[in-house]
Amino acid sequence: MQPAPAGNLLDFLSQIPDLRGRQGRRHTQTAMLAGIVCGILSGARGYTAIAQWLHQLDQKLCQALGFWRRPPKAGALRKLLTKLPAESFEAAVRQWVLASLGSTDEAELQAVAIDGKSLCGTLQPHARVVHLLSLYDHQTGRVLSQQRVDEKTNEAKAALELLKSILLPRRVVTGDAMFCQRDVCQQIIDSGGHYFVVVKDNQPTLQEQLATEFQVAFSPDK
Repeated sequence: MQPAPAGNLLDFLSQIPDLRGRQGRRHTQTAMLAGIVCGILSGARGYTAIAQWLHQLDQKLCQALGFWRRPPKAGALRKLLTKLPAESFEAAVRQWVLASLGSTDEAELQAVAIDGKSLCGTLQPHARVVHLLSLYDHQTGRVLSQQRVDEKTNEAKAALELLKSILLPRRVVTGDAMFCQRDVCQQIIDSGGHYFVVVKDNQPTLQEQLATEFQVAFSPDK
């Protein structure tokens, strides 16, 4: 499998409004966000690790990211992300990922998995752990879109909103038994997509019907 072209990440990140005050800016927001994205893609986890990764880059790569002086430290990265609307950052990265994937072969279907995961280290006293529902491309493993699952709902209900964030024609959405729900499957079909989900005991009637369809023909002895 050939890797997809990276595209121009800076173009997409530059579309995010800079909410910082004019005073005290040492780096462009686009450069800092590009450093964060590339640091995470290189395996850095957390502000300190990302800052360390940035400070180990050679000058040419730093300038390619948009830095024209010594890269920021962990505190500056944290301050930026705590003020930046997560939705705008995620939307820019999602558009970059989708653009990098390019157009698919019209003769082939593109498999997209939907699944939820709880984030490590997010459990707080008297509050639930942060749980994210994601859509990711089977072929490349790239996350195409994600959103937080509200405490008052579940993955199946959150999927109805998440599925609106990407174009579904020529795509097959795969999922576990959680997403074997009439409204989820109907929305995928209405949006021009296809689905392939697991059927288990949470849908006993459907499970029995499928089992019957796949039973080997049997002729009793006379």
